[in-house]
Amino acid sequence: MSKPTIVLLHGVGLDHSMWEPAAALLADRFTVLTPDLPGHGTRPPAKDGVSLADLADGVVEEIPAGSHLVGFSLGALVAQHVALHRPELAVTLTSVSSVCQRTPGERESVLARLRNAETDFAASATASLDRWYAGTDVDPAQVARTEATLRANDVGSFLNCYRVFATADAELAPHLGAIAVPALAVTGEDDPGSTPEMTRRLASALPDCRAVVVPGARHMLPVERPEAFVDSLVTFIDIIRFN
Repeated sequence: MSKPTIVLLHGVGLDHSMWEPAAALLADRFTVLTPDLPGHGTRPPAKDGVSLADLADGVVEEIPAGSHLVGFSLGALVAQHVALHRPELAVTLTSVSSVCQRTPGERESVLARLRNAETDFAASATASLDRWYAGTDVDPAQVARTEATLRANDVGSFLNCYRVFATADAELAPHLGAIAVPALAVTGEDDPGSTPEMTRRLASALPDCRAVVVPGARHMLPVERPEAFVDSLVTFIDIIRFN
């Protein structure tokens, strides 16, 4: 009997390697696919004006029909777009550390981070790493791997994709109610950007969505707390598969 397929989509400025801790825990039960999004990893840089639809269109050929689709941060917005426009690809949708329906204040905060990245990418990368990992017990070697991936970005491509991350939740908001697949929204209790309140907003906006908030975790939930992340994900998938 073949394993069900789970597809993991990474966040902005990262690549498939962010999923290594979680993928190792999932591999016994699932066929795990971790494609790079357009503009990331080994993919060509993203062009000016790239849209959420472009990022989704650039990855759909790597998502088999009937997959358990999981997206982190920007990857969550891409996954939501795929579930909305290509529902045959997703048997479930999991949004990890996802933004949703930003308030004006939340919108200004992310646009300020975008402006900072436009002005000084190196300082912006340092600030991101601090926001993601400060006060955690994540292995320093893992933090160093994240830093190397982030700093290796083509700056123009990163900015183009970050603009999508900063704005696409508003594009998705009117259509979330049309996403019919069973869904999970999960984030860390101490995530300052993709907050528990956003997770609850997403769970309310989707027709069939559970919300999970992991105590004491920050934004990089799948890296910081892979066991807790995988437990919430597998519990959700099992409920859907066996009910």
